[in-house]
Amino acid sequence: MSFNNIIVKLSESGERIDTFLAKKTGITRSQIQKLIKIGNILVNERSASQNLKVRVGDEIAITMPHEEPEGLVPEPKTLDILYEDDHLIVINKAAGMIVYPGAGHSHGTLMNALAYHRRKLATVGSPLRPGVVHRLDKDTSGIMVVALSDEAYYKLVEQFRHRTINRRYIVLVHGNLEKDHGEITSIIGRSKYDRKKMSTRVKIGKEAVTRWKVIRRFNIATLLEARLGTGRTHQIRVHFASIGHPVLGDRIYGKKIEVEAKVNGKRVVKIKFPRQMLHAETLGFTHPINGLYIEYTSPMPEDMKEKILELRELTEEER
Repeated sequence: MSFNNIIVKLSESGERIDTFLAKKTGITRSQIQKLIKIGNILVNERSASQNLKVRVGDEIAITMPHEEPEGLVPEPKTLDILYEDDHLIVINKAAGMIVYPGAGHSHGTLMNALAYHRRKLATVGSPLRPGVVHRLDKDTSGIMVVALSDEAYYKLVEQFRHRTINRRYIVLVHGNLEKDHGEITSIIGRSKYDRKKMSTRVKIGKEAVTRWKVIRRFNIATLLEARLGTGRTHQIRVHFASIGHPVLGDRIYGKKIEVEAKVNGKRVVKIKFPRQMLHAETLGFTHPINGLYIEYTSPMPEDMKEKILELRELTEEER
């Protein structure tokens, strides 16, 4: 639920924001103060402060957090399982599948399907995501590992923490990068303007490192390999958007869901991207119980192949 476009009138100017909103919405002052604290109240598109006094013409937006479902409901959905034993399972996640239940999507997730497939899951982690040591965004395809035993969970968490996991992504970005390889280093934190987004333009955040190299260049896009030195939320998407080369199809960072190019200076060709062109191709790690290194690779999905073919044909036609 949200309350948008609440406009302060002249007669209301000077009131404390919690008092003003309590009158306007019926939400209690204590609830409003909690919403301010977590950044869910914006005044003129900026996070509100607790002692703010509203002014005439201020535009206020409130986002009410959704209540999460209480338990994980098993659901018979198909999973592409690459490996499983009593301690862990490696899954090739399809684009469009959410990893675990949360606000606005209590069903149909990878964890709902896994709860049906494996009746016994790890007992550690959130009740809605037991055994989840990392995740992929909804529209990112590729390989994930989920712990099925508590011992595996703790040992996999340590590997992620010490950055010994091998993660290789294939990503299609807008435009052409000047160099053939490079490294993006910054801090990443929650955006103060939109609490659902991450940003490099923050005062407080965590170190993030993404290493990349060019696989193939097209006239309006570049196919890259990206390797994570860290695992921050939306890291690859945020990093490439921050250097002016957003992931194609990303509706949040860069919004390059359609690109167009002129062929020989005349005909305009448009290419649309149904989702963010990001694929977790390789995941390698030490098995937490037997100590053996295991690695799995997922082929590029068909929707990415199709878009690369369109870009290749466009580039060759331009020549």
